[in-house]
Amino acid sequence: MSRPVKWKKVCCLPETDLFGPLNAKNTEEGIITMSVEEYETIRLIDLEGLLQEECAESMHVARTTVQKIYNDARKKLADALVNGNVLKIEGGNYKLCEEGQENYGCSRCRKRRANARCDKAQL
Repeated sequence: MSRPVKWKKVCCLPETDLFGPLNAKNTEEGIITMSVEEYETIRLIDLEGLLQEECAESMHVARTTVQKIYNDARKKLADALVNGNVLKIEGGNYKLCEEGQENYGCSRCRKRRANARCDKAQL
């Protein structure tokens, strides 16, 4: 019997899910697919500056799981940059965090910033 899927907690989906060189050929062969949870580890660790332990706590998984996801994501980023491939973010085993949940890395999330602007505009 296989192990049940562990859903990773993700703060928000990326606004843009397709990246690549401007002169990329329109072929499906050169597309590298990055999962949403791989994107989230890059966002939390590299952009937000969290430690792997903090990232793991935010995503509700073990640190070793975050380490593997993060290493896979970095390899895909490097492949896309060095080889000029298109990077597409989609799929994965994740659940979006719900409103009102405070967590590491959610303070600068676009979803939270947008809600804060709406709250200020209503005042």
